[in-house]
Amino acid sequence: MKKILREIGMIARALDSISNIEFKEYDLTKGQYLYIVRICENPGIIQEKLAEMIKIDRTTAARAIKKLEINGFIEKKEDTQNKKIKKLYPTEKGENVYPFIKREHDYSNNVALKGFSESEVDTIFNLLQRVRNNIEKDWDFVKKGNKRNY
Repeated sequence: MKKILREIGMIARALDSISNIEFKEYDLTKGQYLYIVRICENPGIIQEKLAEMIKIDRTTAARAIKKLEINGFIEKKEDTQNKKIKKLYPTEKGENVYPFIKREHDYSNNVALKGFSESEVDTIFNLLQRVRNNIEKDWDFVKKGNKRNY
């Protein structure tokens, strides 16, 4: 069997490493750019939904969100209906760094897909979505404390 997940992992780690190096000048540490992008694109998102989007556990999300809040990239605001719910919003600092993160993402996307036709890009996208959908079922299952049988 082809080692597709290894390839996906190597691509993800290489891009993550590049981003972490390039975003140091903005005082962003490992992976924090992912949170900023999702919060800028979904202002008012709650922490649990953000963690689900990024596919990480709630504890990891809570730590990263706290750091981003301390460093002034995001802020928490109480929900007007339910004071227990805290919604996440980018601050001016977060909004200012977002375009740079987006440009880096677009550039990396273009580099990764260089030489592919539009139909090949569509095929890759559709196939990767199917892979993600397959994996999400196990992610949800294991996240709830279950064990997979392999």
